[in-house]
Amino acid sequence: MNTFKSITVSAFTALLITGCGGAAEILSTPVENIDNTPLKVSDLTEIEKHNWGHLDLIKDTIPGMSVDKAYAEIIKNKKGEKVIVAVIDAGIDIDHEDLKDVIWTNTKEIPNNGIDDDKNGYIDDIHGWNFLGDTYNEQLEFVRILAKGDTSDPDYARAKTEYDEEYQKYMGYKTNYDQMSMQIASADETLSKHLNKKDYTKADVNAIKTDNETLSRAVQIAKYFYSNGMQSLTAAKKQIDNSTTQINDRLNYNLNKEFNGRINGDNADDMSTKFYGNGNVKPTIKSESHGTHVAGIIAAKRNNGKGANGVANNVEIMSVRAVPNGDEYDKDIALGIRYAVDNGAYYYNEFGKYYSPHSDWVRDAIAYAAKNDVLFVNAAGNEGINLDEKDVFPNDAVGIGPEVSDTFITVGALEPKYGSGIVAGFSNYGKVNVDVFAPGAKVYSTVPENEYDTKGGTSMAAPAVAGVAALIRSYYPKLSAAQVKQIIMESGLAVKSKVIVGGDTNDIKPFADLSKSSKMVNAYNALILASKTH
Repeated sequence: MNTFKSITVSAFTALLITGCGGAAEILSTPVENIDNTPLKVSDLTEIEKHNWGHLDLIKDTIPGMSVDKAYAEIIKNKKGEKVIVAVIDAGIDIDHEDLKDVIWTNTKEIPNNGIDDDKNGYIDDIHGWNFLGDTYNEQLEFVRILAKGDTSDPDYARAKTEYDEEYQKYMGYKTNYDQMSMQIASADETLSKHLNKKDYTKADVNAIKTDNETLSRAVQIAKYFYSNGMQSLTAAKKQIDNSTTQINDRLNYNLNKEFNGRINGDNADDMSTKFYGNGNVKPTIKSESHGTHVAGIIAAKRNNGKGANGVANNVEIMSVRAVPNGDEYDKDIALGIRYAVDNGAYYYNEFGKYYSPHSDWVRDAIAYAAKNDVLFVNAAGNEGINLDEKDVFPNDAVGIGPEVSDTFITVGALEPKYGSGIVAGFSNYGKVNVDVFAPGAKVYSTVPENEYDTKGGTSMAAPAVAGVAALIRSYYPKLSAAQVKQIIMESGLAVKSKVIVGGDTNDIKPFADLSKSSKMVNAYNALILASKTH
């Protein structure tokens, strides 16, 4: 569900909880109208940027989940139970300085002895399982449909249309970015020669006065990139080159009908074989960072003086590597879910696509998770569309029909600014098929090799909710997964105003119409409601 983006494109509802038991002295903020909250007009500080999803709307005027407030006023020094969260995603850097202390270990397995000690069919699955083997790049699902050549497939015509559109679009991107890269390199060389230094500054460029056409063009190019936030042409070239790599990956692998990335020896269309892959759950290359980023949002060690704080403090992360650079296979996801359930995990996230030849296999696994009291946290997707009108996979229902699970929760993404622009422009939505919204844009977290980065997507919002769910289950372990889902939905903050949808300022909808709960997740209120429910 990751999409390439061109760099040229530019009062709380009162919640007074009553019920049996619990800490009656703690009440959620009884603010009558969230729309009276002052808008934050100043830019976020670096500290706020790195932690905005944990902040509090009333105190900080930033629409976070009140995580820090929950720790300070509710959790304090309480001891919770350990909760295992399975991250079904790309590989996770299990040796990362901010994650290594929270990685799940299968104590029933003896490391590296080549024996299936726990008899679960997976040899040396010490920290999870890698269903991809050594694979990194893969086709998109609609390309696989075309590669099979079965014109009777009901998805074939739609896949052909989408393929033609995508291929032409990315060929256009490639031409434009190749040209930009050459122009930047030429401009940089011209300016360096004129200024007689490579590390020239913006002020140096702005001071140039010339009638020379080549030099004047170089100055214009530099000023263009300065106006778009680039500090230097070197930085601009680096960003262009990164985008070019994504474009080439799209063309060479994702959209290449001749490419076959499935090198793990398994037939993705045959569910009778289940034990393939290996126990190496780490990324194959540094740029395979998505799973590590997700894991940090959930569980990066809190307050250890390192780069990021996770939402949950009593979590062990199980890595299930099943999402390549391309579309995942339904079989890998279905088996990944069952592997995690069978090994004691409680929450999952996340992956997604718009074609799913074996969606029934995945729905069966989702139903299996629900039967085993497991919450499944799912990203809504990043195309800015209404999921009540278009299928996205995985899902726990066909269209808007009956659900196979009462423990499946789908999450849309918020921006770090309250007001009409609170919904991330990329976020999918749906009154039936999206349950809640949570911080998902510009989220700072862990990436491989002890580094940190800011990323955006509903796949950043879903782990934030998984972290809140883990907090609830940790401190109130008697609650069922279905109860945890309901608590998250009921305890959120209801936004009464209208918001921009899909990044289109001409498309304004009530926030209440974008999800089933009409709310954004709030950890503080969720823990209060949990204390009254358990």
